[in-house]
Parts: sequence; structure tokens; C-alpha cells
Amino acid sequence: MTKLDETLVMLKELTDAKGIPGNEREPREVMKKYIEPFADEVTTDNLGSLIAKKIGKDGGPKIMVAGHLDEVGFMITQIDDKGFLRFQTVGGWWSQVMLAQRVTIVTSKGDVTGVIGSKPPHILSAEARKKPVEIKDMFIDIGASSREEVMEWGVRPGDMVVPYFEFTVMNNEKMLLAKAWDNRIGCAIAIDVLKQLKAEDHPNVVYGVGNVQEEVGLRGAKTAAYAIEPDIGFGVDVGIAGDTPGISEKEAMSKMGKGPQIILYDASMVSHKGLRDFVTGVADELGIPYQFDAIPGGGTDAGSIHLAHKGSPSLAITIATRYIHSHAAMLHRDDYENAVKLIVEVTKRLDRETVDKITYES
Repeated sequence: MTKLDETLVMLKELTDAKGIPGNEREPREVMKKYIEPFADEVTTDNLGSLIAKKIGKDGGPKIMVAGHLDEVGFMITQIDDKGFLRFQTVGGWWSQVMLAQRVTIVTSKGDVTGVIGSKPPHILSAEARKKPVEIKDMFIDIGASSREEVMEWGVRPGDMVVPYFEFTVMNNEKMLLAKAWDNRIGCAIAIDVLKQLKAEDHPNVVYGVGNVQEEVGLRGAKTAAYAIEPDIGFGVDVGIAGDTPGISEKEAMSKMGKGPQIILYDASMVSHKGLRDFVTGVADELGIPYQFDAIPGGGTDAGSIHLAHKGSPSLAITIATRYIHSHAAMLHRDDYENAVKLIVEVTKRLDRETVDKITYES
């Protein structure tokens, strides 16, 4: 086991925390612990998004750097009389990554281990083996023999269910494997941006944000952005890595380790051209690597941020990540560190004149 440095300990705590949309308390507390030392004040909005404010210059432009606290998971909807649990997906899942996977049900009496049940191949017809099992036909087995036993153990409809996976540093120590990179890596970037600005002069007020309920429609970013009214918004999230077998460059261009992704277009936002040009200009000047990507579906919190109040120039900056929306995803530490470096350097240059130029001359 690799000895974890300070950053890896933070990343492990963030990804180990359990929090599907509407149940973000645990990751919020971890983020608060790590961001509080670098903020002038930490608050939450009424939906539960965490907002850490750092003043560089009072009255300066407001810069919002937002990850989201929630991860994809499930919610218990029914308990049958034999003690099996029916569930609802919360966030986007593909049925083929779910069967026989271990999960944790978070109850008022503590955590309960379960597994998503499947039939053994021996009793399936040749035809049935070729077909994916539909999510509506799946169930969770917690080893109970009756509904009464399930209730005794504290499981109730509405309880959240979270994928179980242990944070792992791979043989190549830059490669990190964990659940919930989507989007605890964005929360980590927000923390580290405030940390690196601690000793720096910056001509603005920076908000490091952990939004709630992104996976069900970019919801928490709406209320957090209304609370902040940012002049500039950055949504920091995971993106698609196109460097595994079976993915063509046409589908996804980015490669792990080649720099953060600058998202040109997704279903939630056309990226702001002036801000995009400014960010890539800073990256070019300082030799910080980056990649462009465009995603026909999906979106990031930047999609909600850019529409709040009078609107704000916004950009999604993402980390190329393999196997998102499954039990375990993989990303490259260099991409994370370069994303932090880029956002810090951009923020240091966002004075009122520059922000006005980006906003009104693009």
C-alpha cells in the first residue's frame, strides 16, 4: 500500500464519504473541514450547498469555483416480504455496470452491506444470457429473511444506497482509482484553489463551492449561484477520457495526463467565448497543458451558474476520467494539479477591468 501524502489523504476522505443527491451531509462535512482554514467564512444555502468565501479585494469581482458534493447512487423504494430491497437509481446508471456489485445502505441505525442480486448463468436460457438485465428487474440482497428483519436492521424506504469501493493508488502512482470522483475531484479542486490563494494577492472575492444535487439536474448550483451572484463562474467536474479500447477520437478526444479539459459545448451550456479565450491564453502563457472537448449530452454546474440572476460568463473545466457513473473511476493526478494551477493563475488576473472586458467585449 502506497503511503498517502496530505493530498491523497484528502482525496481518500472525500471519495470515501457517502452522499447521493439530497443526502450530501457527509461529503459536505469533509469538504468543510478541508476548506475552512483557507476561507474568511463558510456558509450553506438552504438546499445544503457549501459556500466558502475568500476575500482578496473587498468589492472586487466575484469568482465562483464550483464542484458538486453528490455522487450517483440509489434509493430504497420497497422492501418485499422475503427481505429483498427494490430501488430507484439516483443519477444516470447503465445496467451493465450494476449487477453483482457491492453497495452500502445508509440507515438511521448505521450502515448495512448489500449486493445487487443477479441470477446465475446456469439457469438462464442461451437467449437470456445475451440480454442485459433491466434495472427495474434488479434488487438488493442484504442477507435478510423477511421484511420484519430488514426493518429491525433499520432499513427504510428513502434510505440512500452508495457504491462500495476502496480508494486505491495504482502501480503507476499518478493513477488514482476510487468511487465518486464524479465529483469529489471538483470539490478537491475548489479546496486547493482557496489553499493556494491563501498567501497570494488576488483582486477579487473567490467562492469555493460544493453544490448539491448536480446528478439530478444541476439543481444545487442554481441556488448557490443565486446566493453568490458571481461575475465569473467555473464548473469543475469530471469529463470523458477517450483513451480506452473501443472509444474513437470522434466520440471523445481527451487523454488522461494531458491536462484539464476545456469544455467548448455540452447540453447545458455553450461555453463563454471571451472567458474561454482568456483561460486558454493564460494556460499558453504559462505552459499549462489543456485539452478541448465537446460533449453532445450531459452538462455541468456551469450550465446553471451562467444563468443565475443577470447571467455570468462561465466555463466548465474538467478532468478526463475513465469509467464514470460506475462503482470505480480512474483519473490522473497531474490533470488535477494542472487544473488547480490554471484556475489559481486565471483568478489572480481577474480584476474588475479584465472581468468587464471578458463580459462586455466578447
